[in-house]
Amino acid sequence: MSAIADNTSTLVIRGRKVVGGVAEGEALVTRDRISGWGGIDPRTGTVIETRHELRGQSFAGKVLVFPGAKGSSGWSAMFHMTRLMNSAPAAFLFNEMTTKMALGAVVTHSPSMTDFERDPLACIETGDWVRVDADRGVIEITKKKDIGDRP
Repeated sequence: MSAIADNTSTLVIRGRKVVGGVAEGEALVTRDRISGWGGIDPRTGTVIETRHELRGQSFAGKVLVFPGAKGSSGWSAMFHMTRLMNSAPAAFLFNEMTTKMALGAVVTHSPSMTDFERDPLACIETGDWVRVDADRGVIEITKKKDIGDRP
């Protein structure tokens, strides 16, 4: 970690770009895979899957950190709908590349990364502020405890 001017610490992780762009926002982290078809409400970006740890929480405008997609090829269609309804994640950080995950990231147009030098699930917590620069392959994480320390 390196200190920056405002007395917060920033952790940097490098990875591979899936969809280019730059976005930042609050992290929403889960160790559970997410099902698109029947697992999310695309109108609100809310996870509705019955046994999912994020059930009832919205990923709209957040940096979604998760292992990857599960379920049918409807995954990409549901996440495409989140983009059309302005409820898509600001960015995707995921560990396992699959065709449904790649297509979902592309149709959402959200900066997306995978193949990290360190597991983001071990480094990022819900509530951390995350800046994703997929074009450069760089993720900057400001821990939530440091965010509260800002003047």
